[in-house]
Amino acid sequence: MLNREIKKRRTFGIISHPDAGKTTLTEKLLLFGGAIQKAGTVKRNKAEKTATSDFMEIEKQRGISVATSVMGFEYLNHKINILDTPGHKDFAEDTYRTLTAVDSVILVIDSVKGVEEQTRKLMQVCRMRHTPVIVFINKMDREGREHFELLEEIEKELNISVRPLSWPIGIGSSFKGVYHLHKHKLNLYSANKKSISGDYIPIDDLADTQLDTILGEKAANTLRDEVELVDSVYEPFDIPLYRSGYLAPVFFGSAINNFGVQELLETFIEIAPEPQGRATDTRFVEPNEKKFTGFVFKIHANLDPKHRDRIAFCRICSGKFERNTFYHHVRSNKNLKFASPTSFMADNKSLVDEAWPGDVIGLYDSGNFKIGDTLTEGEVMNFVGIPSFSPEIFKELENADPFKTKQLEKGIAQLSDEGVAQLFVQNPGNRKIIGTVGELQFEVIQFRLLQEYGASCRFRPMNTRKANWVSSEDPEVLKKFLYSNASKIAYDKEDRPVFLAGSQWDIDYALGQYPKMQFHENSEWDRAEIKV
Repeated sequence: MLNREIKKRRTFGIISHPDAGKTTLTEKLLLFGGAIQKAGTVKRNKAEKTATSDFMEIEKQRGISVATSVMGFEYLNHKINILDTPGHKDFAEDTYRTLTAVDSVILVIDSVKGVEEQTRKLMQVCRMRHTPVIVFINKMDREGREHFELLEEIEKELNISVRPLSWPIGIGSSFKGVYHLHKHKLNLYSANKKSISGDYIPIDDLADTQLDTILGEKAANTLRDEVELVDSVYEPFDIPLYRSGYLAPVFFGSAINNFGVQELLETFIEIAPEPQGRATDTRFVEPNEKKFTGFVFKIHANLDPKHRDRIAFCRICSGKFERNTFYHHVRSNKNLKFASPTSFMADNKSLVDEAWPGDVIGLYDSGNFKIGDTLTEGEVMNFVGIPSFSPEIFKELENADPFKTKQLEKGIAQLSDEGVAQLFVQNPGNRKIIGTVGELQFEVIQFRLLQEYGASCRFRPMNTRKANWVSSEDPEVLKKFLYSNASKIAYDKEDRPVFLAGSQWDIDYALGQYPKMQFHENSEWDRAEIKV
């Protein structure tokens, strides 16, 4: 039973630079899976959700996605779990954490703009974890970049080998469709935004004269020449290389027109890995172990301000999760029971009685959870590989209403637990420093502190540009370093020392003075030796 459920599941994230078409692709995957009945449902439901949530009002005003959505559906006897991540760089931390909960990703690239800044950063996280990546080159119905030039840019900029599994016939106004190299069939392009398309023509041999009749002699010959070049330039597709994160299969299409999506989905189900094991601080956990384990990778508070609810998103790693069963919360050393765990189908939540490895469930939380927390059936261990990265913007938090100090303390602690931003505390004086990757996060924090906790605050800019976690193999060297650099040292929420630098020069100078010190750009530096 357990092994059967594991083999059925595919859990993946969709990532991209903003406006590359990520949410549109998610919607069309749901359309193919029958989770929604017509295009536009996801976007409309998101708009409705903003009316019931103060936090989502920010999303509504800005017109961007600021939180990861979890969606599940059945397709070809498989359970597909999609985690649609925020594309906007100001909420990249949420995306980084989400990538710890998936087994593979689909990377969406705009055929017009090519590789963009946020795409590079997301791929860094994927490479760190050796996450398998499928590339979907979107917007082929627009005038965009030359195909081979775009593939070369992907390999160079993202440091990953590629292998096209479908090949476009033309681009923009001359776009006629795609040839599925993996399945040897032709799919002719038609702009159909509202329903499923996919009339395939088997073409086992591109020399077949039927191709000239269908495409025209010029387009058919171009396709033959380009496919021959693909086969000579790129290595044959190798599933183990893909699953190890070294080779990215590439598909072309137009998500908004439902074109190229079915080839992507069906090949994904065939080649993508089933739920994988996860490393802990004591051992590696395999998904087919009988005892339940899972970890919290995201917390979303106050989805409904009337009820002040918090939902912890938990990835099931092994065994079977059952409702109304006590599980051990390792950090607090308490046993917790969950009466109303939820699964997700598009924007709707439903009660779930059981869940299996690869599934993501929502646990209603009264304040017990922090990001990274582990649940087990009693074993004491902690899943690793959920790093915090160095923020890019730092500001000091100032209390604008001394009578609401307790509310401010509680609010900023809960928001940092939720992962909205990183909180660093500097002593003496309990000075609170907020680190983010974008200015918009400060607006979100200020808005939520006032609306949800009744606390007013201001932010004072700082001359800090980078935070590095610091360590040394020599405890005396570390102690001396922290003392002599006290004005630049703060502590994260796990009480780990962090060096706040105004520039790279500060870091270089500190290392020159203390060559036995190590500086780390993410908080999981001490887990580097563990497979994550």
